[in-house]
Amino acid sequence: MGIRRALEPDRRRVLSSVDSWLTQIFGRAPQDSAPFHRALTHGSQAAENYERLEFLGDRVLGLIMAEWLWEQFPNEPEGQLSRRLNSLVTGPVCADVARDLGVRDHLRLGKQARDDGASDSDNVLGDVMEALIGAWYREAGLDAARAFVRKAWGDRVHSQGKAPQHPKSALQEWAAAHNRKAPEYEVTDRSGPHHAPRFTVTVRIGRTAEASASGANKQEAETAAAKALLAKLKA
Repeated sequence: MGIRRALEPDRRRVLSSVDSWLTQIFGRAPQDSAPFHRALTHGSQAAENYERLEFLGDRVLGLIMAEWLWEQFPNEPEGQLSRRLNSLVTGPVCADVARDLGVRDHLRLGKQARDDGASDSDNVLGDVMEALIGAWYREAGLDAARAFVRKAWGDRVHSQGKAPQHPKSALQEWAAAHNRKAPEYEVTDRSGPHHAPRFTVTVRIGRTAEASASGANKQEAETAAAKALLAKLKA
């Protein structure tokens, strides 16, 4: 009992630190901080972790971002808006926002995950960012979630004057324009721990042109490989 009583003040200080930070980034203290603590908890630390909230936050972020882009670029067709959306809700961008907000300092990770560098993993930080959005949406509603996302993403929505073309689409168009076969993607390696996997993908056009690249998930690796092959083809 003596050990447990000694630990309780430390736990209260940790929770107080997290709650103070939550108040700072959201503008007020959550009425129920438990979902936010869960949003910061990795599966290596506890069974009650961020995964369900991340599922919700991913959809909320997509809706808010789609609405924002629809307002900001009234003359752009659906295809260009989709390219902008896809570039703004990727794992690396969500992770970048999380770093700006100081999420890394408040993650709850198991020892092995921490030793493996999960505190700076794009996968983990991106998922936690979406989980926090999900928790705030449940706490305060869509208007508050919208205000938070727009403030957190800031000028990222205007950072590209022209809607970016996805490298996979650009490679597909290059192949069609040069009467080549459609690009084929193959996962050639998977490594790293469960919470921070690395995928290597090779993309080929026929038998003569190919390039490989790695990413935190299959989609990210395919995108990087397509970009690498485009650069090689246009060199």
